[in-house]
Amino acid sequence: MGAYQWKWAVLVTQPYLGWLLQGLAATLLLALAAWIIALALGSLIGVARTLPWRPVRFVATAYVELFRNVPLLVQMFLWFFVLPEVVPEAAGRWLKRELPYPEYFSAIACLGMYTASRVGEQVRAGINSVPPGLAAVARASGLSLFQGYRYVQLPIAYRIIVPTLTSEFLGVVKNTSIALTIGIMEITASSRQIESYTFQGYEAFAAATGMYLAISIVLLFVTRKIESRTRIPGWIARGTT
Repeated sequence: MGAYQWKWAVLVTQPYLGWLLQGLAATLLLALAAWIIALALGSLIGVARTLPWRPVRFVATAYVELFRNVPLLVQMFLWFFVLPEVVPEAAGRWLKRELPYPEYFSAIACLGMYTASRVGEQVRAGINSVPPGLAAVARASGLSLFQGYRYVQLPIAYRIIVPTLTSEFLGVVKNTSIALTIGIMEITASSRQIESYTFQGYEAFAAATGMYLAISIVLLFVTRKIESRTRIPGWIARGTT
């Protein structure tokens, strides 16, 4: 370590600075797109797991168990390498050759559907935390089952699970690093590229670490503000009791 020649200036020279910025942009794009899918699909799964219809609950539970228990790296390979080979030939050719940036499609779909299984569990827990009496009151007021979810149970459930959704979003940001295995130049891949060109591995990965930390700090600051504005007074104490 004493003989190592530190060259921090390499991080602000071209093309290495450009690589880092491109990696940052790719990471944010993947995380945001995957999170939109995860939140929408996870909400449907969470609701489905609390419906009174057993077949619907079974399908939602099977989805959660499948995606949560298969390693994310394996899922990434399945989406990118296997899916185009098992679908009809025309669809496979479109996925591999005609679709712009197929690696981004595979990464977003993989991260989104994997995270949806985790978000679904959070939404289910949030719905189950709502007192059953509120759902009964909604039905007695003339609301249908789905109107009760929309206007009563889900608004409360989302406010309860804001802290856990924050953790899931941070997990999506960190999981984007797996996309380097299918050729996406996100933050980690960009740092590896800089290290291979300059042999300044400490500086390159220090920059990657700083970027991940900066993203996490900004997200935590924003979500703390959201949590403080959406918190239900007295709810945490009631849940703890």
